[in-house]
Order: sequence, then C-alpha cells, then structure tokens
Amino acid sequence: MSSDKPNLSRSSERASVTVRDVARAAGVAMITVSRAINTPQAVSPQTLEKVNAAIQALGYVPNLMAGSLRLSRSHLVTVLVPTIAGSLFSGMITALTRSLGAKGYQLIVGQSGYDMPSEDALLRAIIGRRPDGIVLTGVMHSEQGRQLLKASGIPIVETWDATPTPIDMLLSLSHEAIGAAVSRYLHERGKMRQAVLAGDDERARLRAQSFVRTAMALGLPEPKVIHMPAPTTHAQGRDGLRQLQAMQKDIDAVFCSSDLMAAGVLTEAVVQGLSVPDDLAVVGFGDMDFAASMSPSITSVHVDGAAIGEQAAEMIDARANGLWPAQQVVEIGFHIVAREST
Repeated sequence: MSSDKPNLSRSSERASVTVRDVARAAGVAMITVSRAINTPQAVSPQTLEKVNAAIQALGYVPNLMAGSLRLSRSHLVTVLVPTIAGSLFSGMITALTRSLGAKGYQLIVGQSGYDMPSEDALLRAIIGRRPDGIVLTGVMHSEQGRQLLKASGIPIVETWDATPTPIDMLLSLSHEAIGAAVSRYLHERGKMRQAVLAGDDERARLRAQSFVRTAMALGLPEPKVIHMPAPTTHAQGRDGLRQLQAMQKDIDAVFCSSDLMAAGVLTEAVVQGLSVPDDLAVVGFGDMDFAASMSPSITSVHVDGAAIGEQAAEMIDARANGLWPAQQVVEIGFHIVAREST
C-alpha cells in the first residue's frame, strides 16, 4: 500500500470491540456487561447467557489492564512462535528484541505450539493485556483466533507464511515456492528418485505437497512422503530415512523440513555406509548455524529471520504511532545454500 496514504490511528483502521458494543449486542447496560465479566454470580443466568453469547459472537476480550495506573500505551510487543527448541526463529527474535528496544519497546516471547487451541488460549491472555503489537508465526489460525485478533484493534504482523487475506500486516513467505525450488534443484543435480521427510505442521505440509507436484511435473516418479510430529528432531531423521528406504530402496535424494532432521538423515546414511551426495543427497530447511559445520555440511533453504524481525518491528512501531507502514504486505525471499550434502 502506498506510503502517501493519510495517517490514521490504528483504531480507525481496525477498531477494537468495546464493552459498549457487547452491551448493544446483548441488549443490556454496560454496567451489566461489566458485572457479567467481573462478578458473574451477581447476574441472572439468563442475562449472563446473553452477555456471553455477545462476547463470543464479537470476539471481545476484556482489557485486563483497564483501571490500572497505565499509560495509553504499554510499550510491550508480543511475538508468538510455535517452538523455541532449536534456532529456526532465533534470528527473528533477536532482531525483534534489538530493533524494538531501540524504539523503546520490550519484547515478550510466547510459545504457541503447533495446534490451534493452544494458540487461541495464548491469544486471549495476550490480547487481554493490550500490547502495542503482536507478531505471529504463520497464517494458519482458527476462525476464533482470527476473530479475536481482528476485534482487538491491536497492530498484527503475520510472518513466515503467505495468504491473500492477512489479518492486518504480512511478511509473506511462500512455502509452496520453496518446495518447488528444492525439487528443481535436486533434479538439476541428476536426482530422479526424490523423497520428503516433513513435520506435520501446515507450513511443512505445504512445502512437501509442492515438492511432490513439481517432481511429477518434471516427469519423475511420485516422491515418497513421511510426516512426523513437529518440532522435528535428529532421531526422526534417522528413523525417517529407514522408513523411506522400506518404501523405496533406491531413493537418491531427501528434502527434510528442518536442518535437525537433515542431520539425522546424514547420520543414518553414514551408519549405512552410503556416499553423500553420490548415493544420497540431503537438503534441510532453516540454514541453522550447525548446517555449515557438519561433515558433510548440509545444503539448506535460507530464510532471513533477522530481516523478518527488523521489518516487523518497523511495521509495529509505525502502526502504534498512528502511521501507515510503507507497505502492509512485504515479500520475504529465500535461497538455497548449496553445500556438501548435495
């Protein structure tokens, strides 16, 4: 979106749902809504049911900071990541901490896991404390979660994923483009019997599906795919390679949904006496620090987490100050870092 758009407060773009809205929807006074929230035993069951139905329908989350000795802004920003295990998101978190700190904000990190109910519960707790911004990993939220976020009026930045319908602002990364690029990369290196070891989260599934489609479009046999519980591990890589070989003995390339899983595949390949990359090529995802120092070193898909963190900080700060960022949707690129494993 053009940067010459008139400056607007965040409430004018995405106004938060208020007690007044809930009272109007329930057909009661605002004081009744307050009582239903704070002292539900003081409200009749029928009225409580009407108020709760309105809260649910509107996605209202009570402001837990209301009435405290608080300025109109909290100077707090929350980032939600599915896991803090490993270091896939550490570059983003480090850059967010540094960039927001320079602007006078403190960062709070929340671990949402890979299931939507856990994220919804965490979102309610976060929204109730009214941070100045929320940075989310991914765009796969439940309908309730999306409603909560839209109704909050809080500036939102979704990251590490792509969608045509962002909640607010988006740092877009196409996992389908990644899967396709890796399959083509392996094909260019003469790898014709490709396979995938992937986590069971939505982003890993998108990469795997696109990888399979691309391989088949290139005229290759349909790649074997195994999904394992996320976050993925070194042990899953070892076990996953054995499972793939049981399905097809002559696999010559494996795309893994994490570098940690790729390291496990390499370990198992060495144990079996396979030559890497001649007998088996391996590609990971995330370009974690150890990928370059492994022996053989791991070819991996690099995504600039630091750039994501810095851009998200700029977007949050602009919106928290009633301004529009230069762009509300920004494409985040990736590239394949070729190393010894391919």
